[in-house]
Amino acid sequence: MAAAPVLEFERPLAELEKQIEELKRLASDSALDVDQELVPLQQKLSELRVEIYRTLTPLQRVQVARIARRPFTSDYIRLAFTDFIELHGDRLFREDAAILAGWARLEGETVMIIGHERGRDTKENLRRNFGMPHPEGYRKALRLMKLAEKFQVPVLTLIDTPGAWPGLGAEERGQSEAIARNLLEMSNLQVPIIATVIGEGGSGGALALGVADRVLMLENSVYSTISVEGCAAILWKDGKSPEMREKAATALRVTAPDLIELRVIDEIVPEPVGGAHSDHATTANNLRDSLVRNLEELRRLKPDKLVRRRREKFLRMGQFTE
Repeated sequence: MAAAPVLEFERPLAELEKQIEELKRLASDSALDVDQELVPLQQKLSELRVEIYRTLTPLQRVQVARIARRPFTSDYIRLAFTDFIELHGDRLFREDAAILAGWARLEGETVMIIGHERGRDTKENLRRNFGMPHPEGYRKALRLMKLAEKFQVPVLTLIDTPGAWPGLGAEERGQSEAIARNLLEMSNLQVPIIATVIGEGGSGGALALGVADRVLMLENSVYSTISVEGCAAILWKDGKSPEMREKAATALRVTAPDLIELRVIDEIVPEPVGGAHSDHATTANNLRDSLVRNLEELRRLKPDKLVRRRREKFLRMGQFTE
C-alpha cells in the first residue's frame, strides 16, 4: 500500500509506532530480549489511540474519512465478498473507472455491488478521476441496478466521493440529469437497496448512489451536501483556515452520530480503534455483518412494500415551515 501523509493529530501515534519498530529492529539485529521494554510502549500506544479517537472533532473526522490509507470499494470487495465479476460501460458513451461495479456473493448470496473508487497514488487517482464520476459512471450504475432488478438481486452501494465531476464535458453530457435519473429510478427499484458511506459522501455525487432502504455509515465517514471548505468559503469567505473549516464541519452536522440523530442514516458501522485505515480486515468484517443482517430483514418485504417504505423514509427527512 502506498504511504500516505500522517494526520496532524495522529503524529504522537506515529512517533510511538516508530519507537516500537526501531526497538524490534534493534532486537532482531542483536538478538536481544526487549519484551520488557516493548510492553509499556505498546500499552501506551493502545491507550493513546483510544484517547485520540474517542475525542475526534468533526473536522478531524473529515480528515480521517479522506485519508488514502482508508479501505476503498475494491478493498471491501476483496475482503467482504467473494466471486466478484466486474461489469463495464454505460452502453452510451464510455467506461468510467470512478465507479467500480459488478456481480458478487455476500455469504453465498448473489448481490450487485456498485461503489465509488478512488486512487492511492497519482497514476491511480488520474485513472479513477479522484473518485468523481462523470455522467457515464452514474449511467453505468443505473444500468447495473436495472440488471439486478431483472434478476431479483439486491443492490449494495458503497459511497466514497468528494462529489460528481463538475467539468465542462460532464456538464455537456448531462451530469445533473444523470444524477436526477438515478434518484428517480432508485426510488422505484423493486429489489432491496443498502447504501453505505465508507469514506467521504459528497453532495449529489454521493446521493446518486444513496437512495436506499437502509443507509449505513462507517463510524468515521462523513456525508454532506457540500465540502467543509466550500461551505466555509461561501459563508465566511475563508475555506482554508482550520478555524473556519472546523466551524463549517460542526455547523454542517456531517458526522455519523449527527446524521443518525437527524435520522438521515439508519445505522453506524463500528470501526476499529484507530479508524478503518488501521485495520482493513476488521472493518470489512463489521460491514459484512451489518449488510447480512439488514439484507435478511429487507428480504422479508414484498417489492411494493419495499418501494413504499423507501419513499416514505426520504419524504420524512427535513423540516420546513410555510
